[in-house]
Amino acid sequence: MLRISKLTDYGTVVLGHLAHSETALVSSADIAAATGLGLATVSKILKSLNKAELVVSSRGAQGGYRLAREPGSISAADVIDALEGPVSITECSGHESHCELEAVCSVGGAWQRVNVAIRRALDDISLADLVRANAPLPQFKFAGMPVNVERKEK
Repeated sequence: MLRISKLTDYGTVVLGHLAHSETALVSSADIAAATGLGLATVSKILKSLNKAELVVSSRGAQGGYRLAREPGSISAADVIDALEGPVSITECSGHESHCELEAVCSVGGAWQRVNVAIRRALDDISLADLVRANAPLPQFKFAGMPVNVERKEK
């Protein structure tokens, strides 16, 4: 199963909170209190997001964090890259492949195309999309065929 880590999931929550805070500086303690996440977890996430230049920090009594760019210019891929590293669903689809079977593998190219499609989909979803309530579901094309992503009604 393809799944992002809890840390990345929490990272989107932190970024979502900052997106709603507009340009105001928000302390890590305030983010932790508002999101229900532990302060140590929020601090770890903010450190990674700062290193990836998705947030900027200001020190001091009135310091805190804010988004480095507009929410519409931060992609889901940017967030995953910052907190987990580049998307790579198989060993051979990463930049630094170390697969022993690569020279004789007949399916590696297909997995690399799948990886590229996933990356493009993640690039097409912005932080603004992630925090928008009731946002329409994206329409994707995979290998030229439309893929419908629908919510299941309860």
